[in-house]
Amino acid sequence: MPTTSTAHREVASPEHPAAPAEFRERLLAGMAAAIRECGFRDSTVADVVRHARTSRRTFYEHFPSKQACFIALLQEANAGMVRQIAAAVDRHAPWDVQVRQAIEAWIAVAQSDLPLTLSWIRDLPSLGSDARQLQREWLEAFVVLVKDLTDTPELRAVGVAPPSRQLMIMLLGGLRELIATTVEDGGDIGDITEVAVQATQAMLGPRP
Repeated sequence: MPTTSTAHREVASPEHPAAPAEFRERLLAGMAAAIRECGFRDSTVADVVRHARTSRRTFYEHFPSKQACFIALLQEANAGMVRQIAAAVDRHAPWDVQVRQAIEAWIAVAQSDLPLTLSWIRDLPSLGSDARQLQREWLEAFVVLVKDLTDTPELRAVGVAPPSRQLMIMLLGGLRELIATTVEDGGDIGDITEVAVQATQAMLGPRP
């Protein structure tokens, strides 16, 4: 469940035209703002460029469709989520504290932009092969993250080792579904923190 840095950016003046990368970032921020305003399904390219303060021509120079822009936004959000989780974990803390730090960071990111989290849950699955590819990219990024966080001398010393790929997929899929179900039911994601921490600690804890 993603979020991304989509703060309003200063619009380039005629004397200092925006670079292509800046236009792209503004369009992604515009897509995020449109989703917050009216949701992905009801938003239009016109909404995106209005929030981005640029033109339809510029939009289509960067993205072939609204869906392509949405997918790019979620890709950026996913990468940001991975970075924030990794940064939140103190690699020298006890293993159970590290688990808690990772889970709390994940939930905090999901809570920080609920409209985007809801759009990931409700809208992404209907986008066909693009959605499936993005979901696999998300899963692979998190598999790499979990392996990186658990493959340290400190954790090995206390009996914690990187879990198998199959176990990681079960863990990540379960946590994602728990967040999705909670959001769809109108619950507070923060309320699942303890059960998510306990389940993750049980699956990743020291082995004899």
